[in-house]
Amino acid sequence: MTKLIPTTVIRHYKERISKCSLRFLHDRPEMTFHRARPGFRFDATGYTVLAVDAPALSPADAGRPLLLLDSTWRWLPQLAACLDGEPVRRSIPGDVPTAYPRITKVFEDPERGLASVEALYLARRLLGDSDESLLAGYHWKDEFLAAVKAAGS
Repeated sequence: MTKLIPTTVIRHYKERISKCSLRFLHDRPEMTFHRARPGFRFDATGYTVLAVDAPALSPADAGRPLLLLDSTWRWLPQLAACLDGEPVRRSIPGDVPTAYPRITKVFEDPERGLASVEALYLARRLLGDSDESLLAGYHWKDEFLAAVKAAGS
C-alpha cells in the first residue's frame, strides 16, 4: 500500500464548487480544504506548492505535504498572494496535456496548465502515491489517463 500524501487545497472564494475538478475528494482523510475569502492567510512553510513556472517536482520532494491553489488561472495570482512563509514551489514535469475542455474568452490559460485534479494525481503519483481513485469522479478521467500513457508519464 502506498503512503497517502497529506494534501491541502486552498480554493479561491469565487471558484464555483460545481465546476471544481476536486469536488469529489472532500471526504478523503488526507485532504484538507480551505476557502480563501478576502483576508485569508496561510503559512505555507514546509509545503510543496504546485506552480506552472517552477522547477520540476521529483521523488526527492517526497516527505513534504502538498499544497494546491485551486482557482481559475485569472485569479491565481490573487490566491497565491495569501501564502505566507517559505513554500517549495514545484511544477509537474513532462508534457501531459489537460483533458479538461478549456473555454475562456477573457484570459489565456497556460499551455502546460492542468486541471487541479490532474495536477494532484500526477504530483502524488510522482511522489510514490499512485492512486487512480483520485480521478474517480473526474468526468474526463479516461481521456486524461490516455494522455498520461501517451506521454509516457
